[in-house]
Amino acid sequence: MLARTPHELVQLLSDIEQRSIVQQSALPELEEAHQYWEGVVFSLNEMQLVAPLNEVAEILHFPTDITFVPGTHSWVKGVANVRGSLLPIIDLQLFLGGKPVTTGRSCRVLVVKHQDIFSGLLVKDVMGMRHFSQENQIDYSAQSDGMLERFVKTAFEYDGETYPVFSMFALARSAEFQMAAL
Repeated sequence: MLARTPHELVQLLSDIEQRSIVQQSALPELEEAHQYWEGVVFSLNEMQLVAPLNEVAEILHFPTDITFVPGTHSWVKGVANVRGSLLPIIDLQLFLGGKPVTTGRSCRVLVVKHQDIFSGLLVKDVMGMRHFSQENQIDYSAQSDGMLERFVKTAFEYDGETYPVFSMFALARSAEFQMAAL
């Protein structure tokens, strides 16, 4: 190691500082971080909706063995044994006043766990998870009608499309949903 005088060390540090300032302009600018909202996109009555990711506990294929439960509404498909727990399977489309979901390869069950409610919601299809910029959130309550209006209050606009946000927790709290028995 070379012995340097205090003056030489100060000069060296000054040179390093000057080179750093010159190089600083080449660094990328710090961009403002965007807030994103995450959801699961699914289809219901020929409409694409999105459920908050934190309200969907799991996404399952339609169970092959479902036990019919007598004395329940037609929208209750039955119960399925999922890893040792009985999961009520609800046809969400039928519950909301639409036609029953035709079970097939593309249909899925969105599992909801909210407070003491544990249910599987049968939907026509799940398109996957999507990230939406918080800036693209809009009020959708005036555009919702029928049974959807109680469960859809906002929406996200993305790539020229509008995705209404369906609250699984609001559904689980609704009295109609909790009264599956006839």
